[in-house]
Amino acid sequence: MDTNTLLLRFDGRSRLLLRSFLSGATGARRGLWVFQRQRRSDPDRCLHTCLETLCQQEICLNSDAQTLTTKPLVCLFPVAFQRSLVSFLHLTHPLHPRTSVLRLLDCLSQGEHAPNPWVSALVVQLRRDLGAPGGKEPLITPQCRERLRGLCERLRGSGGGDDKATGWALCLGGPIEPQLSSSSQSGLDVVPQRKRKSSCVDLDSEPEDDAGQQRKRMKISVSPVDTERSCSRMEYVVGKEGLKDEMETDRVDGVIPEPAVEPQPAAGSPSDVLPENVKASIPQIKEILESEMEWDQSSAEVFKVLNDCDPSQVEILCRMLSLSEMPEQTLPQLCSCLLELSPDLSHSTAATLIKSLLLGKVLSLSEPASRCLVTAVTSLCSRYPRPTCHALIGPVLEEGQTGSAQAELLNRLIEDCLDPHYRLLVFQMTIKGIWCEGLLSVIHALLDKKLELNEELFTLFTDQLSSQAPHFTKSMKYAKMMLAVLTKYNTHVTVAHKHTLSCCLSSNETFLKKSLQAALKRIKHS
Repeated sequence: MDTNTLLLRFDGRSRLLLRSFLSGATGARRGLWVFQRQRRSDPDRCLHTCLETLCQQEICLNSDAQTLTTKPLVCLFPVAFQRSLVSFLHLTHPLHPRTSVLRLLDCLSQGEHAPNPWVSALVVQLRRDLGAPGGKEPLITPQCRERLRGLCERLRGSGGGDDKATGWALCLGGPIEPQLSSSSQSGLDVVPQRKRKSSCVDLDSEPEDDAGQQRKRMKISVSPVDTERSCSRMEYVVGKEGLKDEMETDRVDGVIPEPAVEPQPAAGSPSDVLPENVKASIPQIKEILESEMEWDQSSAEVFKVLNDCDPSQVEILCRMLSLSEMPEQTLPQLCSCLLELSPDLSHSTAATLIKSLLLGKVLSLSEPASRCLVTAVTSLCSRYPRPTCHALIGPVLEEGQTGSAQAELLNRLIEDCLDPHYRLLVFQMTIKGIWCEGLLSVIHALLDKKLELNEELFTLFTDQLSSQAPHFTKSMKYAKMMLAVLTKYNTHVTVAHKHTLSCCLSSNETFLKKSLQAALKRIKHS
């Protein structure tokens, strides 16, 4: 019976969730994402009916005996599905009826043939989490125990023929019962009440010969719990219940990978202020950001959690995701996802994102911006011009770090992305900024756009021109900017302005000085 036929036993929402468990190694993670989306639209969403359906007996053909028999429906699904399902329940079991979960585990444990070792280990671990009977069974299956014992024999044989059982071989000599570790120990000793030095000598001692006395051997003390869980564990908080994910990596020919534990955020950490659905989405967002593959529509859906955050929470989220350190080649894909969000981000959320994502990169430019950075900045500026002005353009101008690279990028925004009223906003920022050669080119680009300046703003600008003139006596950029003022804004010049501008020109030492003075004289007042 194929999987599609089995899925017809379920309603549409359950079918969508169960189908995500068929995604291979990412099945549990995809299932969690689907379940979270369903609970956002229906907070009372419960899988009681779905779990009960999985436990129903189904008539099937016994391929060995060629007879009809009955099996729980869940046992007819592929092993990859079962593994993803149990891993998903590790994450979410507090949200489901305990009796339904235990009944499902009983169904997965029964059958004519021995269940898949991987599924068996996950089932036992989940029983431990639930405090149910059967949780004390060893996680290592007999097959795995035999493979590890054979590996120990080969390693011991290559070491000189030691006949005493040590290390792994001693652990695998009998059943291992899980015990609670004390606060003073990082892990349990393999042998109870082992003495620090003398016992180690007794356990690893060699026959009294020269070769045995001269050979140095390295002891590895392994706790029973670490031995049984010969896998990596990743735990992270998913909701107030502190749901835990124990995603375990496959064993390859008995070789046990080093544990790779992702630390949980400490109590009182900044992540505690994030909404639960945002915290649950952080691992998936990180995976998307680190992926080198093309992002799809589902990638954009993940970023919708930004609309559930206030500005301070967005700032914390950006810091946890290290957006300021994101490679520039990833920026266009991320910005495309942000532009697809509906509804649009609020002003404060967009400003916080733009500042975290782009400000550091723009301030650190020492050469023309890369194509990826230009694409990201222009796309966000076109959709969110006011947040870009306040979170990116304003800080660059105010920092006094407007070099040629920054000026080139800002001029491009002025030319391609900003409407007249936003250009006027940037012009007001330039008056308050620290003037430098790069900023002069930005002001010149703004003046070329024929801004609608009122008398008060034009007066502030001419006063700033006068105060800055002594610092740019030999600057051609300053002289060209003055020429733009005298030719394109001559109708704004009053008698008072003319006197101020005349003082500016008196200190000019460029070859344009006479042209500037002639342009000033041509201005007539009615």
